[in-house]
Amino acid sequence: MPEVVRVRFTVEPNYAGWRLDRYLQEKIRRLSRERVQRLIERRLETEDGRRLKPSTRVTPGLSFALLKDAEPEPETPQVFDVVHDDGALLVVDKPAGLPVHPTARYSANTFTTLARARFPDRKVDPAHRLDRETSGLLACGSAPEWTSRMKRDFAGGRVAKTYLAITEGAPREDAFTVDAPLALTGASAVRVRMHVTAGGLPSATDFEVLSRRVLAGGTPVTLLACRPRTGRQHQIRAHLAHACLPMVGDKIYGPDENIFDRFTRHALTDEDRARLRLPRHALHAWRLELPHPRTREPVRLEVPLPADLAAFWDGCTEEAA
Repeated sequence: MPEVVRVRFTVEPNYAGWRLDRYLQEKIRRLSRERVQRLIERRLETEDGRRLKPSTRVTPGLSFALLKDAEPEPETPQVFDVVHDDGALLVVDKPAGLPVHPTARYSANTFTTLARARFPDRKVDPAHRLDRETSGLLACGSAPEWTSRMKRDFAGGRVAKTYLAITEGAPREDAFTVDAPLALTGASAVRVRMHVTAGGLPSATDFEVLSRRVLAGGTPVTLLACRPRTGRQHQIRAHLAHACLPMVGDKIYGPDENIFDRFTRHALTDEDRARLRLPRHALHAWRLELPHPRTREPVRLEVPLPADLAAFWDGCTEEAA
């Protein structure tokens, strides 16, 4: 009998009211709706043993697992640096390419699995999300009490996050704000994608130009500090695309969203790679300011651009004064 692994899901607030089969189809885009419905009927389990149907309307916080036969996972980075650790608050510098939580594709090769092995006597749990390709500061509680308090701080707007992004294009102003509501509309043919729409959730991001440079061939690129006021999924990437400043390397919000479909099928072309310019999106969680979960004293942390993004930026030509 093949080994079975449990891929766990917890429904995010922006999916409230979705049918379960549609939710899972958005999460596992490579599967047909019929295949998703069969999985729900035959290979889905809940903690309380409750049976869920494809038509079940999901609610935020609903947790369940899909049972799948184990198969080789994609390789991911296996090392992360600890930036701060005092026994209650653990902050790490997550490398690009490392998923935070298990997904349909990743089970063992995730940050949470690595953290359990590295800190076997502590229950390390991230208090917020970072996309797999995003590098930088990830704040965790070292026990459920501290993690719960940190999650409340994030939800209550008591945490300030600043990201660095490298984008194509030249903003007219050195500081600007994108205030545009975001929603999952299902309009994308390739996977979950946030869209600016009048019926979306309020979403705002402040941007500050840190430096302007030019790629070989004359394309302007910009290094931006990004400060999200709200915490929507893919918010910075979607707002930059809306501002006509696509993030370098972004397979979903960049030059052609169908690139992501080819990426999932291992079918990227040389033209795709040339258009992306980087193998991952150029977003880095740079600074973090938060109240300490135990003492409530302010904690301020920073990590510089990682080597891949720094090398790309250093290879650009500085603009003439």
